[in-house]
Amino acid sequence: MYRTHNCGELRSKNIGEKVTLCGWVQLKRDKGGMIWIDLRDRYGITQLAAEEVNTDKDVVKTIDSIGREFVIQVTGEVIERYSKNDKIPTGDIEIKIEELKILSESETPPFTIIENTDGGDELRMKYRYLDIRRNPVKNALLLRHQVAQEVRKYLDAQDFIEVETPYLIKSTPEGARDFVVPSRMNPGEFYALPQSPQTFKQLLMIAGMDRYFQLVKCFRDEDLRADRQPEFTQIDCEMSFVEQEDVLKIFEGLTKYLFKTVKNVEIDYEFPKMPYKEAMEKYGNDKPDIRFGMLINDITQDVQGKNFVVFDSVEYIGAITLDNGAEYSRKQIDALTDFVKTPQIGEKGLVYCKYNTDGSFKSSVDKFYSQDDWKAIADKMEAKA
Repeated sequence: MYRTHNCGELRSKNIGEKVTLCGWVQLKRDKGGMIWIDLRDRYGITQLAAEEVNTDKDVVKTIDSIGREFVIQVTGEVIERYSKNDKIPTGDIEIKIEELKILSESETPPFTIIENTDGGDELRMKYRYLDIRRNPVKNALLLRHQVAQEVRKYLDAQDFIEVETPYLIKSTPEGARDFVVPSRMNPGEFYALPQSPQTFKQLLMIAGMDRYFQLVKCFRDEDLRADRQPEFTQIDCEMSFVEQEDVLKIFEGLTKYLFKTVKNVEIDYEFPKMPYKEAMEKYGNDKPDIRFGMLINDITQDVQGKNFVVFDSVEYIGAITLDNGAEYSRKQIDALTDFVKTPQIGEKGLVYCKYNTDGSFKSSVDKFYSQDDWKAIADKMEAKA
């Protein structure tokens, strides 16, 4: 092994031990006679220290030549740190450098490998292997790994079996376009990449595999959306001989289990259930976020028949109450109007009415509606001045 410990492992109990670490140089500080190096790996950061007068000259020369993101191997004694750092688990100790070897040199990276980096999205994507070294990205990968392991544990305990299904299949159109893969052995013919394992899991149910799951890639050759890209991963499941409530119970249990095991958050209540019709009427979405209130109210009957052709020419008008919205400037309202016109929302515009603190109303369509009209609508929507 190149190392005896990792960079997040050593504590005060290890003081006096001789250890070998490997990792990436995050930072080097030369204070004239005293040099410190922050050495990083997947597990954490350990500080290395070298006093020039008491360190081998060849080692000092090597230290002088290293830069950020060099990969090094260092051997030395674990000593108590003079200026402790309570922000990292290894902050009570440091390594007194005795031997140092450069395993891999590095050019100066195009952005700093720290929590709040100075690299923009495009730059970080180009150098993704550098970006993954940063804690936010690294921790996201570790979280995903942990969730995947716990999903498997939970579903296995519920008698599900994990079955891997093929990626090269016959095209089964499901709404979006399939990605196609040409077949070298059958010129002019193609395989398709599955949009989901739908056909295979139905076959598994027919075959008697009554509880199936898979953490599976899905492929859709379609335009990007806010929550969709050409390939994505889903937890895919199928159950036989069950009713709707059985399915809800199993996966409510999975969600609670994941929060408890992964985040140590106890969810001790039943998930609220809502009919599809109610979700669409109140939230305009079949997966509503219920944290914010701001329910959609049907005011079609209240605003039609007032000679406002925009409202009279449509089947439905919905309105939302925004607390303290009367304080919004014209610039803020214009920004909201631009937002509802984005492809994700897909509306053509926005009509507003301010319920002022003096009880009066001011709207963008005042010439069609009286103060009494707006008061009736405000009362219906339980709006406040």
